[in-house]
Amino acid sequence: MRSHEKLLLENKAWAEEVKLREPDYFERLARGQKPEFLWIGCSDSRVPADIIVNAEPGLIFAHRNIANQVIATDFNCLSVVQYAVQVLKVKHIIVCGHYNCGGVRAALSHQGSDFTLLNKWLMHVRDVYRRHRDELDEIRSLDEKAHRLVELNVIEQVNSLSYTSIVQSAWKNEQRPMVHGWVFALDDGILKQLISLDPDTKVDEIYAWRD
Repeated sequence: MRSHEKLLLENKAWAEEVKLREPDYFERLARGQKPEFLWIGCSDSRVPADIIVNAEPGLIFAHRNIANQVIATDFNCLSVVQYAVQVLKVKHIIVCGHYNCGGVRAALSHQGSDFTLLNKWLMHVRDVYRRHRDELDEIRSLDEKAHRLVELNVIEQVNSLSYTSIVQSAWKNEQRPMVHGWVFALDDGILKQLISLDPDTKVDEIYAWRD
């Protein structure tokens, strides 16, 4: 049996098990969604949002990309943010990075001709390095430097969210959402909170949104 066929069989087994346990489960699921959280995470296969926080379907609206970036020109990510904030009315946005992130580690090395498109994406992580070069260059261990860059990258993405008119408008008019930055440790499965911004957060004037 090929691997993708096994996935289809596992899906059928899961659906049958859920229906036996909760006969109306899929009827309830089909009625719509009202998630409380937007999760912006890394595409890494080891960090599935709903599993690591033990969440049921319907609780988390998710967007994932390499190194959990929030970029002003990434309309895919910003469309997800706009829908989550303006339509779904989420109460929290979580940017979640993880230690041992391959994208962050790649950003610590020189650009290579074999990954021309990925180099462009990782330029944003390299920008984070440049902003925090003094601190990071003091760290001699490559592992520790990569871990710290993971944390700084999460904090930068949380701040980037606060600069958007989407979030600032919701803060002003509806006093939500809170924006959080978390990091996940693969070696023990624990999440660590790095930063939280509430609707009263003062945004640098250069990014401030006005009606």
